[in-house]
Amino acid sequence: MKSYLKLFILIGILASCNTKTNESETSDSNQKEGYVHNGISYDITENKLKEAYFGEQHLHTAASMDAFIAGTRLTPDDAYRFAQGEEVLVNGKPHKIHRALDWAAVTDHAEFLGEAYSLLNSDAPGHDSEAAKAMRDAPDLKTALTVYKKYVLDALAGGNAHPDFWQGYEAVKSQWQKNIDATEKNYKPGKFTTIHAYEWSSAPNTANLHRNVFFRDTNLPDMPFSSNEGPSPQELWDWMIAQEKNGVKVFANPHNPNESKGMLFPEVAMNNKPIDKTYAETRQHFERNLEMMQTKGNSEVVPNFWPNDEFADFENAVSLQEYNGRVFEKHNFIRYGLTRGVKYKEELGVNPFKYGFVGGTDSHNGVMSNVEEFNYVGHHGMADETALDRSRNEQDGEMYNRDMNPGGLTGVWATSNTREAIWDGMHNRESFATSGPRIKVRFFAGNGYQSSYNSYEEMVKDGYAKGVPMGQNYEGSGAPEFLVWAIKDPIAPNLDRIQIIKGWVENGEMKDTIYNVAASENRLKSDGTVTPIDAPVNMKTGEFNKEKGAPELMAVWKDPSYDPNQNAYYYVRVIQLPTARYSLWDEIRNPDVHYPEDTKRVIQERAWASPIWIEPGN
Repeated sequence: MKSYLKLFILIGILASCNTKTNESETSDSNQKEGYVHNGISYDITENKLKEAYFGEQHLHTAASMDAFIAGTRLTPDDAYRFAQGEEVLVNGKPHKIHRALDWAAVTDHAEFLGEAYSLLNSDAPGHDSEAAKAMRDAPDLKTALTVYKKYVLDALAGGNAHPDFWQGYEAVKSQWQKNIDATEKNYKPGKFTTIHAYEWSSAPNTANLHRNVFFRDTNLPDMPFSSNEGPSPQELWDWMIAQEKNGVKVFANPHNPNESKGMLFPEVAMNNKPIDKTYAETRQHFERNLEMMQTKGNSEVVPNFWPNDEFADFENAVSLQEYNGRVFEKHNFIRYGLTRGVKYKEELGVNPFKYGFVGGTDSHNGVMSNVEEFNYVGHHGMADETALDRSRNEQDGEMYNRDMNPGGLTGVWATSNTREAIWDGMHNRESFATSGPRIKVRFFAGNGYQSSYNSYEEMVKDGYAKGVPMGQNYEGSGAPEFLVWAIKDPIAPNLDRIQIIKGWVENGEMKDTIYNVAASENRLKSDGTVTPIDAPVNMKTGEFNKEKGAPELMAVWKDPSYDPNQNAYYYVRVIQLPTARYSLWDEIRNPDVHYPEDTKRVIQERAWASPIWIEPGN
């Protein structure tokens, strides 16, 4: 690598940067009185420099029929209580998370919401039907799956959108209202935010094209739009256009693309029409973030197609390829989608895949962000409720249980912990995903940044004053400086390094590369490589190394190959030191449980900051 790279890579690297002001308490915070919810006035802490609020954006309860059949009985209200740290019964056993969330959204499937109403409510029509009784009374997973096939899958295969006990759209509206009521009941502005949401679950030819749909306030539709009413994303967007005309503020986040069979980043729309400028503009308007991480795997990259990425082999959920023809191809992964979006920008003038990042669980247990490896109890009811089930069973028709993981979190930089501020933060793509830990990461692009700062507050003020945050376009003059900062999860090990990933199009060819921009213990060399760190996990106790790494990392970096005429994106990846995977915890706690030898038992958790784009000529 050329010697001048040293100048650009090492502009201001601070390993273990000590700041004089705690990042969550700054002089820019103030109390704002008069925030009213349900007739109650709340005092809200406003911070114009914003705070990172951690939450769950993908969660199913008993109001999702597939979760109910698998044994889940927790309601949306139960899920919100669990998110706030309350203990609930999961698979018949008491369980809780160790740290309450800042915000949460229940995203039950719209497709069988009416059926769930009949299943859950004794006074509902259809409650005592043969099918409903069979679903409620299934004593084990095998019976439950047989019931599910008979009353649901066979009905769908026969061309029916619903099983026979469906009571029509009034039942759908009734359960939607129950979800709304639970979301309103648990909203505590300034302390715990709930967001009205649901899942649109289209799966043409078993390709996962699901989207979570989020609403900013209580101006809500009478019922959600499901894939039964429209199976293509274009039909969902048409419905969202109609909602916007009624004053509804709404956006959607697509799910994990690793199950999409290449259809999430298409070359041709589902109506067999080419991707044109109108398609690109509509998609960018309504779809704001991609799900980087969930229980069914990490969707950033896989080693097959990114062999030079040393951190690509992370929760890849490779057994997905054993079912339903979901063989991995490069088109299934986020880094490809981001780069293809840049190419579309050159071709159409608009990037349809201009996504920020979020994480979630997709838990069907009703347990919000149960993401800590040492606390994992499965996400799919009877299918993975014990360590033995997780070590040897499969998730019916989808993947091996041992390839699943506890899922991810979404961090949102917002001015306050309120519904509007959290929604706005996600909508603006000032969001980041983690694989579970509460790592905080900030990312700015601008000009005139210092190589170091006396305080966190000073750094953030400079970030906004002289540039733009994650999720936005850099529009300054000259080559941008990228200011990046990360701090560890308080209960997790230290950080290993920070990387910036760049994607661009050169002479029609899609390209991407990785730069190490900060590393703990002065391990970043002048050629941009990083000496590996030896911080082993104790395989007998599960304890991680507490001495090595850095609690905080910060850098200012310039791209040595920057071309002002080139469309490009940059995003951040933060790597934590190794910790025990849940599979190791299962074996430590259950001496009779043994995962297959090829199962990973140690992982390096991480965080991903949403991209910043360079779009010349805008």
